[in-house]
Amino acid sequence: MKLSFSLFLLLFTMTSLAQSFEYDVLFHGIGDNREYFSGVANSQTILGERTSFVVGTTLEEKHEFRIGLSHLFEFGSELNDQQPKLTAYYHYSDEQAEFYFGAFPRMGLIDFPLALITDTFLYYRPNIEGLYGKYNWDWGHQSAFVDWTGHQTETQRETFMAGFSGEIRHQSIFFQNYVTLFHYAGTTLRPEGENIHDNLGTAFFLGSDLDQVLPMHNSYIKLGLLHSKYRERHVMDGYLNSTSILAEFYGEVKQFALRSGLHLGDGHNLMNGDRFYDVDSYWRTDVIWRFISSEHVEGRFNLSFHLIEGNDLDQSQQLSLIYRFGS
Repeated sequence: MKLSFSLFLLLFTMTSLAQSFEYDVLFHGIGDNREYFSGVANSQTILGERTSFVVGTTLEEKHEFRIGLSHLFEFGSELNDQQPKLTAYYHYSDEQAEFYFGAFPRMGLIDFPLALITDTFLYYRPNIEGLYGKYNWDWGHQSAFVDWTGHQTETQRETFMAGFSGEIRHQSIFFQNYVTLFHYAGTTLRPEGENIHDNLGTAFFLGSDLDQVLPMHNSYIKLGLLHSKYRERHVMDGYLNSTSILAEFYGEVKQFALRSGLHLGDGHNLMNGDRFYDVDSYWRTDVIWRFISSEHVEGRFNLSFHLIEGNDLDQSQQLSLIYRFGS
């Protein structure tokens, strides 16, 4: 109650002094059923909704201030099983640069391969808590972020994730780079056996658009390398290094899309990545149906097939319904 009252007073003061009152409301319906029988990844069903709102103002068309709350309610649970997340950030943008500082939404801002950052971050960690920057050129862009994921206490370990991503493009040819660093430190008590873990993941792709040669929209094919380094200090003498080949195809026809990705090589130990990339051979294919596409509402259904080591076939279905409005 004290937190809610303090937030109300802050919002009231902020909007009273602001030159213009702005707001944004987001409803995200989540249906994610994972029928995983191979034992590589967790079989689970995630069904619920996340509602978030922010209010604030924009000054000089470049400086944006926002504050609000975001709450996940998983159906069948109690309302307070998931605590609301505070959203509060400063955002600067101009024709070339963009910068965020604070706790700001991850959705639509961070798009990394699932091997590096798994998709459940959107459900359970909707905000980046730290900073983000992006710079655009005529021939490409580069961005970086720092996400502080764990504040050190006597019982909680200190953790943070940093990342870089970008693209260079010339006509239909493009080059993409992705880098993630995850630092898993200790608690303030540092009991025996609680060691620091270091984790680095990189992915590089060379690809080409295919709209000129295929009867599809937004189509492309790309081929690249995924490399990871992992160590547990005082336990391992050096880093565990893994390298694999990644290939991906994507294309859209009207309301439907097809995405197919192949991973071949060493299995990886990426602490924030999808567990399917722990194996040496993994082929994922998504059939996507965008059943709603309007100014304020997006509805999407994914039917996903996961072929592991050429033998086990897992499947999953994802339903996403996003409704947003604001001023």
